[in-house]
Amino acid sequence: MQASRSYYAGIDAGSTYTKGTLVDDRGRMVATAVDMTGVNIVLATKKVYGLLLQNAGVNESDVAYVVGTGYGRYRITFGNSQVTEISCHAKGAHNLFPQTHTVLDMGGQDTKAIRINQHGEVVDFTMNDKCAAGTGRFIEGSARALGLALKDVGELSLKSTNAVKVSSTCAVFAETETQEQLAWGNKLEDVLYGIHASMATRAIGLLRRVGIEPDITFTGGVSLNPGMVRALEEQLGKKINHDGKTMFCGSLGAAIFAMEKATSPPRAEVAAA
Repeated sequence: MQASRSYYAGIDAGSTYTKGTLVDDRGRMVATAVDMTGVNIVLATKKVYGLLLQNAGVNESDVAYVVGTGYGRYRITFGNSQVTEISCHAKGAHNLFPQTHTVLDMGGQDTKAIRINQHGEVVDFTMNDKCAAGTGRFIEGSARALGLALKDVGELSLKSTNAVKVSSTCAVFAETETQEQLAWGNKLEDVLYGIHASMATRAIGLLRRVGIEPDITFTGGVSLNPGMVRALEEQLGKKINHDGKTMFCGSLGAAIFAMEKATSPPRAEVAAA
């Protein structure tokens, strides 16, 4: 690493996971880090920041600016400023996939549909933060009800050939319904894919409220779930952007905002008449 180079960090304090991204002075991703948020957001963000520096092989003194985002952004005590997660996911998605005009961010406690312009700026957005049925918590609760590890749910659902319709509109009742579907003799993979299909329907409803324009980029932790990607693409009838980095779009966008804030020239003072 060049000792003279500056780095910029973004910390996304989410309800389930805290993510961190470091970019260099050209806005390129240098390192990422993630850990469970737990009950102490302050400790979680400090831990992730330490892991981020360790993964990048840089010192804290090399980081010129830190932007916090996510629902716990005001608890990031070492941050220089805060930016909403909606703006950060828009900025991060645009950085990874420059042709993005629609962003679907599916996290632990809410789902956001965001429409952006060619510069990665937010044009419109809507979100579901009242019910867990359209969020990662829905999958987590269903996995728990079925005695499965969360990481296995998406892969298992891909084996489905006849998805079971999950009709419940409440995550609590849906957990009971999935158990009943198994008791009635339905295959596990078909029940699981039915859960994903139900979530995809809700998410697409949000997307339609802001307007679906290509390209569509899927962000947040649930973007790593192959079952959810399949369900979304089947119902949309088109491919969506996603990869191993899209779960970090919030922290990536925050890091890019950090770079922009640190490198923007100061506003000139207006001379008195």
